[in-house]
Amino acid sequence: MIVRRAQVSDAPSIAEITNAIIRDTLVTFTTDEHSVDAIAADIKTRGPAYLVAERDGQVQGFATYAPFRSGPGYAQCREHTIQLAPQMRGQGAGRALMSALENTARSENVHVLVAGISSANPGAIAFHSAIGYAQVGQMPEVGFKWGKRLDLVLMQKILASDE
Repeated sequence: MIVRRAQVSDAPSIAEITNAIIRDTLVTFTTDEHSVDAIAADIKTRGPAYLVAERDGQVQGFATYAPFRSGPGYAQCREHTIQLAPQMRGQGAGRALMSALENTARSENVHVLVAGISSANPGAIAFHSAIGYAQVGQMPEVGFKWGKRLDLVLMQKILASDE
């Protein structure tokens, strides 16, 4: 497995991974699937902050980040997304993607990465804890999908201390 910068040509594979998660799970609260064109545009916009894990020439997962909130006071904080194809879970791809994404974030002067995790995804909470993220909040019932009210668990990792 290799981790590399995403290319526009990866957009169909990324769409396949993320849209299956949107359709079939409570991992994300959205029900709106992502078009290949929208993903390609994100890859172009985010540049080095959009990574993929590839095995045997096939994209098997991705990680990216975007601004956490608008305004100059949040300029050094980003919220990330990481998603893997089912066969890649537990294989080290998530750790490899997050390590590379954190290194990219540091090089772009990002101080904090935030994860917003569905309470219906305890595996993601455990994963983030294992790689050094701390739970800093929980927002009860802010998500709604499939007739269920879901909590949003907020976790963060401080990447570097100010000198």
